[in-house]
Amino acid sequence: MSNGSLENWLYGEDCQLNLFQRITVMLDAAMAIEYLHHGKETPIVHCDLKPSNVLLNEDMVAHVGDFGISKIFAVSKSIAHTETLGTLGYIAPEGIVSTSGDVYSYSIMLMEILTKRRPTDEEICSENLDLRKWMTQSFSGTMLEVVDANLFPEEEQITSKSEICIASMVELALDCTKENSDSRISMKDVVKRLNKIKNTFLET
Repeated sequence: MSNGSLENWLYGEDCQLNLFQRITVMLDAAMAIEYLHHGKETPIVHCDLKPSNVLLNEDMVAHVGDFGISKIFAVSKSIAHTETLGTLGYIAPEGIVSTSGDVYSYSIMLMEILTKRRPTDEEICSENLDLRKWMTQSFSGTMLEVVDANLFPEEEQITSKSEICIASMVELALDCTKENSDSRISMKDVVKRLNKIKNTFLET
């Protein structure tokens, strides 16, 4: 893809994404995963969702790539393979392959894109926290102290609308990373909520 990966845009020196671009990229990725989970009779579980596997084309439209360890649930949607697959920090705590595991990984990525903090961030890990716990604690304070400063270029005003969108994205991410996999929402619901967040941002 001509614009590389989401990881490049998050951590590259000369690459920056504003809040609206991040919302749009994560919506594109969510729609791709929704199709994998719900677009056909047999769900496909990606198993390794992370920023380096979200690729951006010339129009900055996001595509989900790298299906090297993906699993097809050919027998039953409820089948859970017991082996743990994926990348450290993005794997759901239950350690099994399922669509809800993808939802968890996606939401870690959503937290990462808001905070520019990897789930294996030294500061977070040194406090015996994971990204979800760190965000839960941090967002009890001032939200804008925790999010990536590059969300808002210097010339761009931080509006109450922007703060509402960030808060909604955090709430969405926390709903998708609940310890109990049965309590997590589906990718269909993720797409609905992100569409609502994007429309809120676009309201004049």
